[in-house]
Amino acid sequence: MTIDGVWLRERADELKASLLFLTRLRYGSPATQSGAAFAPAVWAFPIAGVIVGSIGALVYRLAERMGLPNWPAAALALAATMVVTGCLHEDGLADTADGFGGGTSRQSKLDIMRDSHIGAYGVCALVLSVLLRVSALASLSASALVVPALIAAHAAARAVMPVFMHYVPPARSDGLSAAAGRPVGERTALAAALGILILVLCLGPLAGIEATILLAIAATLLAWLSRSQVDGQTGDVLGAVEQVSEIVVLLVALG
Repeated sequence: MTIDGVWLRERADELKASLLFLTRLRYGSPATQSGAAFAPAVWAFPIAGVIVGSIGALVYRLAERMGLPNWPAAALALAATMVVTGCLHEDGLADTADGFGGGTSRQSKLDIMRDSHIGAYGVCALVLSVLLRVSALASLSASALVVPALIAAHAAARAVMPVFMHYVPPARSDGLSAAAGRPVGERTALAAALGILILVLCLGPLAGIEATILLAIAATLLAWLSRSQVDGQTGDVLGAVEQVSEIVVLLVALG
């Protein structure tokens, strides 16, 4: 196998790992399912987001072709993305809200976040997330804007995750986030660059830059909150980061 062939195979394995980490989608046989395999794959997170967003966009267009109004079409598009990801990020958002809102100490917050039950904070966070995303999609001035908005939101939200992992240390010594470790700067930068590029291509230069700035602000605030609450990040926190970032991009798309 040539050097180029080896390079392509390695990148393909990393894309497989990113899909394994972020979605229920599979192709081929992933080389490994260990946490250590995910850190090198973070550059491909935005590509996985493009795939998820494209599936949601396809469902939206099909619903539109069937004559459904904007609101049910938007709800079905969101449902499709949730099925594809197995509600991974929604679960993280709910657990983070429950832990940060209901815990009285660092350890109690982490324990609550690991509990499979959902509390009032988690329910409210999930309802708010779904309402904001569906209403944003349904409120876009033209249905043709929904497709790029979905792709931009899912790609950029997953581009923020590696940056967050790079700058915020794991709060636990175990778990997938701790096993993955800190992504190296080059791959983190590539993920961020891909996310910004997709934002600009899908939303236009001005809206893309605006979304990038707001995402940076949102991520900084979440990093401060995560450090102050549990001294770092967990897989659940990363899910919350994805959800908040998705909402930010969709709201910018309304502008």
